[in-house]
Amino acid sequence: MTEGPDGTDSAVHRVRMMTGRDPHEQHRVATPLELLFDLTFVVAFGIAASQFAHALAGGHVAAGLAAFFFAMFAVCWAWINFSWFASAYDTDDWIYRLTTMLQMVGVIVLALGLPQMYASIEHGGHVDNTVVVAGYVVMRVAMVAQWLRAARQDPARRRACLTYAWWITVAQIGWMAAIFVHTSVPVTAAIVVGLVLVEIMGPVLAEFGRGGTPWHAHHIVERYGLFTIIALGEGVVGTVASLSAVVDAQGWSVDAVFVAVAGIGLTFGMWWTYFVLPQADILHVRRERSFWFGYLHIVVFAAIVATGAGLHAAAYYIEHHSELGSTATVLTVVIPVAVYVATIYVLYSVMTRTVLLFHVLLMAFTAAVLGLAVLLATLGVSMANCLLVVTLAPAVPVLGYELRGYRHAAAAAAGASRRS
Repeated sequence: MTEGPDGTDSAVHRVRMMTGRDPHEQHRVATPLELLFDLTFVVAFGIAASQFAHALAGGHVAAGLAAFFFAMFAVCWAWINFSWFASAYDTDDWIYRLTTMLQMVGVIVLALGLPQMYASIEHGGHVDNTVVVAGYVVMRVAMVAQWLRAARQDPARRRACLTYAWWITVAQIGWMAAIFVHTSVPVTAAIVVGLVLVEIMGPVLAEFGRGGTPWHAHHIVERYGLFTIIALGEGVVGTVASLSAVVDAQGWSVDAVFVAVAGIGLTFGMWWTYFVLPQADILHVRRERSFWFGYLHIVVFAAIVATGAGLHAAAYYIEHHSELGSTATVLTVVIPVAVYVATIYVLYSVMTRTVLLFHVLLMAFTAAVLGLAVLLATLGVSMANCLLVVTLAPAVPVLGYELRGYRHAAAAAAGASRRS
């Protein structure tokens, strides 16, 4: 029989004091409830990617990007807040479980509102984000309840917990008011940016100015890694869509094989690239870098999901259901892959506080590969072959790491430990 966070029998989920987990707890891993919670985001990512692909295929690139950015922030921010809270205050009692279930309901509601929001932006009218905001507010109000509970039961960190609760509440009032503002996309974007800054302000003040919370570095890094894998699932979905399009149009052929290899190879390469840095070891001793780690991952997640959407847009092109040309279609995959690889290097640099010439050279080679894919598309090379070239982009940092970069990673982790 195992024990819960407070030493009680974990098989019984009675109410426990939310006094904070030990940030140095041994063998801390993701819980089954956290994994269940993550499954709801599979739906959100899937809908966001498919709607984005549909907008791209319809030629509504700017509108699709605007809707995609809004959707990805809402989804990723809600997940990030829950995950850091759970790392610090997971009691796994029945109150915590039911509150988490309420947040899962909010995720589903948000996801179901994404098509309506995308359509409103594509048609050029006001942004219809009613359902999206309603689902988001449900998630965030549940988080307020969690933070207030932690503030009451963990007096040593009361100020930090109340800071979180206060700024989340202020932001939710703003989001609910935004539902009734029927205005243009630019004005809505300005409102969103303002509310995003309010959302971000709470964690910054709580962690740096109010004593912080006892989150667990290795647990957090594992959670982010698992969420990255969930996002990479969109690459598999996009691959299946593209492969189905090729098979339907041409039957099983060399192009079909190339599409399958390209999609799975690209997803696999992005996965390999992500896990090259010992982030947990660095974050454990350099906790002040948590905001760089936490917030840069929003770009990482968005780039991964956008890559899946690009592969889906390629399927529309192959089926002759797209307004985009060959070059523009290849760019829908090339651009998010470039953003992903660049963000991984930036994340490496800010976590290790180093900028290596070796990495600059690898980025240049990666850019050359992606540029080659675009050039081939302009020359009329088939979509399958262009995607196969894009697959080589994440292979560049992978080879660089395996041949030499692993020494830099080990030295960076050791250096962070010495500077602690």
